[in-house]
Formats: sequence, C-alpha cells, structure tokens
Amino acid sequence: MKAAILFTGTGPILILSSYESLDNPVFITKLESKNIKKFIMYEVPIDSCKAKYGNYYELVAQDLAETNDMRVLDYIGSHIFLNFSFAEMGDPVIKHEK
Repeated sequence: MKAAILFTGTGPILILSSYESLDNPVFITKLESKNIKKFIMYEVPIDSCKAKYGNYYELVAQDLAETNDMRVLDYIGSHIFLNFSFAEMGDPVIKHEK
C-alpha cells in the first residue's frame, strides 16, 4: 500500500493506494477519471499515516480493496499540512494536463 499527498487545483488531498507504484499508468488513468488531470504528488510514509490518523486510517485502509484501487484519507488541506512536513515527502510525480 502507498500513501501520497496530491497537490491539485482545488488543494492537497491525502490518498491511500493499493497500486504498487504511484506512477503506474493505470493509477494515473484512474486519477484522470476522477477529473484529477494535473497534479504534483508526493509519497508519504504509511507508518506516518497510521500514527497520525489512527482508527480512521484503519477504517479507510480496510475499505481499500486488495485489487488496484485508491481511497481519500484526508481532503482538508490545512490538516494535511499540519500533519506532514516536506521532509517526509518523497520525490514528486508530476502530471501535466494533456
């Protein structure tokens, strides 16, 4: 499982994904189908999400199917920024709109 912060036109969202890679073309297509066509995405540690979101993390992760899928863990930008430092973020995945 992967966790990532997506910086989109409407602000940051924190997602969980069962895809093996955040740059997986099928995953990118799934984001596009949700009208997320232009973004900068940073992986964040799963253990950090577990510690910061506790039972809510467990609930969302449980709902995440074992097949390739994704779920939103947090959509409140100010909350995400309070919970994660830039130092925790991995290398960016950048998607330009076509």
